[in-house]
Amino acid sequence: MFTTNELTAGSSLPPKITATRMGEDRAENAENLKENPKSEEDTKTTAEDKPTNTQKHTEPKKIEERSQYVQNIMHSGLSLHSNIIKDEMLLPDSKTVARFSPLWKQTLASMAAICLTFTAGLTSGYSAILLPQLKDSDSTIPTDESTASWIAAMAALPMAPGCLIAGWLMEKFGRRNAHYMVCAPFLLGWILIACANNLALMLLGRFFTGLCVGLLGPLGPVFISETTDPKYRGIFLAGISLAIAVGIFVAHLIGTWVHWQWTALICCVFPLISVFLLSMIPESPTWLIAKGEVEDGVKAFGWLRGYSDEAKAELKGILEKKKIEDAKPIMTLKQKLISLKSPELIKPLFIMIIFFVTCQFSGVNAVAFYSIEIIEKAVGKGIDHYLAMLVIDSMRTVMSVVACVICKKYGRRPLCMISGIFTALSMVGLSMFLYFTDGKQTNMTWFPLTCLMAYICAISIGLVPLPWMMCGELFPTKVRGLGSGISSATTFVSFFIVVKTAPGMMTNLGEVLTFLLYGVIALVGTGILFFILPETKGKSLQEIEDKFKKPKESIA
Repeated sequence: MFTTNELTAGSSLPPKITATRMGEDRAENAENLKENPKSEEDTKTTAEDKPTNTQKHTEPKKIEERSQYVQNIMHSGLSLHSNIIKDEMLLPDSKTVARFSPLWKQTLASMAAICLTFTAGLTSGYSAILLPQLKDSDSTIPTDESTASWIAAMAALPMAPGCLIAGWLMEKFGRRNAHYMVCAPFLLGWILIACANNLALMLLGRFFTGLCVGLLGPLGPVFISETTDPKYRGIFLAGISLAIAVGIFVAHLIGTWVHWQWTALICCVFPLISVFLLSMIPESPTWLIAKGEVEDGVKAFGWLRGYSDEAKAELKGILEKKKIEDAKPIMTLKQKLISLKSPELIKPLFIMIIFFVTCQFSGVNAVAFYSIEIIEKAVGKGIDHYLAMLVIDSMRTVMSVVACVICKKYGRRPLCMISGIFTALSMVGLSMFLYFTDGKQTNMTWFPLTCLMAYICAISIGLVPLPWMMCGELFPTKVRGLGSGISSATTFVSFFIVVKTAPGMMTNLGEVLTFLLYGVIALVGTGILFFILPETKGKSLQEIEDKFKKPKESIA
């Protein structure tokens, strides 16, 4: 410490005058502290909080970021009880954050939904290995053509209603809780199938598993969209189509070598795995905040997304939107119905219906169901049906993996255009080949096989995964359940129509006109999507929603 003599040593003023002025300065400081008592407390706090050199090296830099993060939340104007809540209440423990990066946590959250979607793929592929085994002479459930059609169709029957029910479930109980609810009937359905010794139990089991496939239609995309970073959202959403393709492949692979009852028993494991994964992750932060559970929503957001500048900005936007929604008066039932005409719902709903209809009426499931017959026409009889089925499944799976990679790198619009154009060209090419050969044997058998493989590759990288990806992206938070439920129901209705009409079209119109029609629909649908499909890659859900609120702006 310096003495008074030392302080005045370099001054030209006499010591007495200097001492007098220092006394006056102390008096002024005392008066200022009386007028503004907080300044003294702030000074003390700053002095106490100032870290030592050792602390600078030992304490993580994220503490300062977290404090700023919480300040941003407090400044949003929401009633978060700011004088009570501290960093520890809003944010997870620092050791947890350091040990597991946000990407790993988002992967864990996505895997919970994708595992259930994989089980849906098992349901879709199961009938292909079930029906041939039921036709054996020693089968416990005797079947004829009518019985077999009922067993196959029973799973598809409740899919569309399941989508609409899922929209209500996810809004009422939450995204994660809705997944929990799906696990129970899924497990029950597979147990009923595994234990079935009569037709009634088999049909009941198929009904429950089909209902769960419909319930998962909107659930998976919405949950993944709300829990993942915009940078990684595309690859995680593409994982839904990959899970379905892998599920179909695994069901066919297991069923080729294992009895149908043991196959069903193996399928029981995956809903249980999903329950375990769901128990390790939080509820969707977007849903929690929208329902007024702001503290839990902020915790869940921090757990999933970390504390980067982009994450902070997105959370601030969600909280600001909640503040605006809270300021609005409570709407009556009539006003809620009128609000459904808003452009935020009508525009994305129109886009998604066009997208799903284009995908289904391009013949994706019809070609999958009758691909073996098409190969027989090109190569001839005697082909191993199981081998052909596994080869096609393998190609579909590989292209779904490719779709996951390219969806991370490229936008939705270019993928849609490329996929739609090549899907149309391959269908038209196959139709032209069948027209010119007219069922005659030819040495150009490579051509229809090439067209078929090109069709599977083209449609698997765009028209199949993209609608499911964008189903969870385009709709605003308040109607995300309703919008995704309606649009998902559209695809299952279209799926039923295409599969039901395909045999009659091939019989009455012939394969040439049928495949030509599928190709033309793919081309026309792609042309419409060129003008209306927005680009969502790298954009937050709030940015996408705000874009649809502008009625005069082009949405493409």
